[in-house]
Amino acid sequence: MENLEKLQTYRTLVKQLLEQYATYKPSHGDIEIQKNFDTERDHYQVVAVGWDKKERIYGCSIHLDIKNEKIWIQINNTELEVGQALVEMGVPKEDIVIGFQPPYMRQFSGYAIA
Repeated sequence: MENLEKLQTYRTLVKQLLEQYATYKPSHGDIEIQKNFDTERDHYQVVAVGWDKKERIYGCSIHLDIKNEKIWIQINNTELEVGQALVEMGVPKEDIVIGFQPPYMRQFSGYAIA
């Protein structure tokens, strides 16, 4: 796959995955689920913003980046196995980096080291 074609494919798949995840609404509270897609710099996030009674809710559920022709999982605060979901969408394991793991631990993840 050509580099530009691969980048476009990965952008599309990442957005599809996050769009799907963002449809899940919290069961309580007045919480907005935001999708932040920076396609120029290839940063993609799902963020919860709002209130649950008197408690302020703000947090990033999933943050993915595309860099060096790989998808980096920067954070995954969900029950969704993001790496496996990407594999099921056709992304090879060697193109997925578990960025929130220390570099020395990535060799045991089954995914790319960097």
